[in-house]
Amino acid sequence: MGAGTEISLYLIRNIGALLLLVIVLRGVMHASRVNFYNPISQLIVRVTNPLLTPLRGALPAAGRIDWAAVVLAIVIQALILAGIAWLAGDQWSVPGLPTLLAWGAVGVMGLLVNLYFFIIVAMIIVSWVAAGSRHPAIELIWQISEPVMAPCRALLPNMGGLDLSPILLFFSIQIVQIGLRHLAFSLGLPPGLVFGL
Repeated sequence: MGAGTEISLYLIRNIGALLLLVIVLRGVMHASRVNFYNPISQLIVRVTNPLLTPLRGALPAAGRIDWAAVVLAIVIQALILAGIAWLAGDQWSVPGLPTLLAWGAVGVMGLLVNLYFFIIVAMIIVSWVAAGSRHPAIELIWQISEPVMAPCRALLPNMGGLDLSPILLFFSIQIVQIGLRHLAFSLGLPPGLVFGL
């Protein structure tokens, strides 16, 4: 593999992963009903609107699901995988469109699960270090994590101020990650190709 190919692969993986992360984060923000007047939320909206606005006519949001963000994330993930396959042609070939879209969907689910893992870790650290802070990033972390933490809290008995719901959520995340890895393997997705799997 030449230097140009290696640089191209690096750029596709990293720029694509950053764009994909922002799109998935926009979908999570919609699902979590975050404060869109938060400066960080505004930045994410400004970055993603040029890509999402053209899709909104055909794919409007329904309840907590932003279908434009979901479809765009899957397509971007599929394009990243196709670009990597095309550049690294000697290692594996570009699969058919259905397989590529299935790989994209599994990759987006893996990224979503990993995103929640790191948001929960950040929430735990913030609760120890800067409890009660009004920083926009901390508010966004709390607003995104609360919709998944509340059901876990409801399942656990009252522990007198000790919140063990992150542990239950971490167990759930690990179970989903194992399932996604096996699903990716059954679909023939090469290991290590998609971030988070």
